[in-house]
Amino acid sequence: MLMTPGLAFFYGGMTRSKSVLNMLMMSTICLAVVSVLWALYGYSWAFGNDVGGGLLGGGEFAGLANTVGAMVGVGSDSAPWPGPDALPALAFVMFQLMFAVITPALISGAVADRTKFWGWTAFVVLWVTIVYYPVAHWVFAFDGFTGPDNVGGWIANTLKAEDFAGGTAVHINAGAAALALAIVLGKRRGWPREPMRPHNLPFVLLGMALLWFGWFGFNAGSALAAGDLAATVFTNTMLATATALIGWLLVEQFRDGRPTTLGAASGAVAGLVAITPACGFVRPVGALAIGLIAGAVCALAVGLKFRFGLDDSLDVVGVHLVGGIVGTLLIGFFGDNSVNSAAAGDNGLFYGGGLVQLGRQALAAGAVLLYSFVVALVLGYLIKVTIGFRIDEENEATGIDETEHAETAYDFSSLGTRALAGASRPATPATREPVGETR
Repeated sequence: MLMTPGLAFFYGGMTRSKSVLNMLMMSTICLAVVSVLWALYGYSWAFGNDVGGGLLGGGEFAGLANTVGAMVGVGSDSAPWPGPDALPALAFVMFQLMFAVITPALISGAVADRTKFWGWTAFVVLWVTIVYYPVAHWVFAFDGFTGPDNVGGWIANTLKAEDFAGGTAVHINAGAAALALAIVLGKRRGWPREPMRPHNLPFVLLGMALLWFGWFGFNAGSALAAGDLAATVFTNTMLATATALIGWLLVEQFRDGRPTTLGAASGAVAGLVAITPACGFVRPVGALAIGLIAGAVCALAVGLKFRFGLDDSLDVVGVHLVGGIVGTLLIGFFGDNSVNSAAAGDNGLFYGGGLVQLGRQALAAGAVLLYSFVVALVLGYLIKVTIGFRIDEENEATGIDETEHAETAYDFSSLGTRALAGASRPATPATREPVGETR
């Protein structure tokens, strides 16, 4: 749960000061709405016995029926969780809920500064229902895990693509939806002519630190037991994040002549994203390579939004979609089944497995990307023409915090105009925005 407030601070610091509360609220509402839907039907659709050819779980766990006092994993060696013989079903329910909560929250960064709060809330309800819960079934529901005769999702069991903790179900899924919503809502007022600088880089670093810490639970917790696998995952998560941070800063240094604080934070998150699918299937040396590659590739990718005119406000596409794809595909090179005795797929290319697993990984990534993008695009336009999805230009100029929430994050009225005029401007990371006057 710590990761969602961490994400709120990470995103909140990257926005302008007149948008920070709205950004925090977009993450916070996910905690409430997704939790309720998860209990009502989300968990059942994700982990219930398959009713749609590997596409959707059934209704036996609706309202969390058949979970109180029940156990999961009994007699199961389902990949990627060799785990204990059993653990309380409700513990697994709550652990997986945290994945469901943060996934739509990740999307919010692409539409910062301009999204109606209730329009966003409606999108979250519809998107997790139509996209996240089915995709979680595809990727995370293994045959026999939540019941001895239960059948799981097609990616995990039929295709045998590997995703230890959510590179496809969380990051590619969220990144594809973010791309769709950035198209639906269009550019912010003044972008890219006017710089949209982060207003609080210490918030960004605080958010990054909370995410980094929480990610150990996200990844290592997916082993579902203390042991060699969890220790390997913990190690891989740390190493990939470290090398990704370095890789991003090296790109900034060679391209722009200086490393930035925002680059360090973004590089760390890119590494966390990329190692998420691979952490339980690669050796530490593979994690080092995956992180370095992801940090460099994502650093280059975030600049493409200016070339294509796509206002992905906080680089969700460049970090989460690209990072998720990089990590998912690199399993096809660095995957080593000796790391995880329950791995369902083949070894990667560098460990004698040929290109078979790479093909599986590519198909899984492509399927999730396409499904999430198309559905999010349709939902975005549907909300836009019904209840409205974007604030008008006048309200955007005033600031979304005031117009949507009747609040501001900071009260400078007691300082006076002279003090405000002398206040220092926020830093401008050269990799993100053109230099210009602050709005």
